[in-house]
Amino acid sequence: MAALPTALDERLSNLADALINQKRARTIVPAQQSSIGFWFGGGNTIEDANGNLHVVGRYRNHGDSRTGVAAGQRGLELAVFTSQDDRKSWEKSLSFSKSDLNIEDRTVLSIEGSALRRTANGFELYVSTEKDGVGYPQGYEGFLKPGTGVWTIERLAAETLEGLKQSPLETVAECSDLRWLHIKDPFLYERTSNDLNLLFCSHPFSWSSSNTGFRKASADTANDVATTPDFEKTEYDFFPRGTTWDVAMTRGTCLVDVPKVGAFADVDVSLFFYDGGESLRDLDEHSTAVKRPRGYSCEELGGVAYIQNGSFTDIERLSKYLPQFISPYGTGCSRYVDVVSTKAGLVATWQQSQNDLSQPLVMNVLSHQEVAEILK
Repeated sequence: MAALPTALDERLSNLADALINQKRARTIVPAQQSSIGFWFGGGNTIEDANGNLHVVGRYRNHGDSRTGVAAGQRGLELAVFTSQDDRKSWEKSLSFSKSDLNIEDRTVLSIEGSALRRTANGFELYVSTEKDGVGYPQGYEGFLKPGTGVWTIERLAAETLEGLKQSPLETVAECSDLRWLHIKDPFLYERTSNDLNLLFCSHPFSWSSSNTGFRKASADTANDVATTPDFEKTEYDFFPRGTTWDVAMTRGTCLVDVPKVGAFADVDVSLFFYDGGESLRDLDEHSTAVKRPRGYSCEELGGVAYIQNGSFTDIERLSKYLPQFISPYGTGCSRYVDVVSTKAGLVATWQQSQNDLSQPLVMNVLSHQEVAEILK
């Protein structure tokens, strides 16, 4: 894939910056406590047929996987919040506890990322959870820390949003390969109603990196709520980790098509938002070095890239040397970006570090007119 001309790169970068505007964003779902380790997010937003918005995410309360998530309230609750008044207020409309998401003999220890989707005849919910009862492959059992589990992704489907609560869970993504053993944080990309891609983050058994993969559904099973999608193709690591600020982690969180207006009227391009960091743990810095957020597990920074013509085979980074999105508050963490096109414009949500070190879900909206002005 040939890279876009520099002038178009600049417009894409300007659009991304305007969407993930740290100062303009407002909190829509606060964390349960104003303290480090507490947040809400890791999901997405959809618009229903009546123009209402629905945001899915999970509440995470402080917990440390090194001492066992089973001992605390980490990954406490999966929730959907609904706004029926053009984003002015948000009410919880659906909630799942850990036990609600148990599947057979696999007990949920922690709830992670999720993705909500409207289909032609209902709704789907994809949710990743850390589960006991899965285990590590033979010969590597000792690498599984006590009190922790393995991540997989499940699907729930129903004709109504409320009906998801009674839906049976079906596992749609798991892996026994040690390179990509933990599969989590699903997000969805659809170019047409029959073109469904389930994207996800993976970690190796050693939890030494974050990577991005995808599963592509066959066209005849992509849009029927009564049929589990037949994922006919899987790539576990199609987006290589970066070489500078994102050398340890490149976790994709969202793909959104750039509106075909202005300079992009005849250009088929999509923005790819991702989280990154230099290390899984906070790095010790030299006392006289340049002070900057470096990103680490649970405190990632934001990046952006793009693809052309809906192809995942080659991704061009816009944030090659430094992160694109840093919160002006707290640790600088800015992660789990989601962007959706609605009647009002492009709606962006993400987790944003605060001065109290919590990470509420924040939102910013760009009108279609504002988007057109940026891309002119």
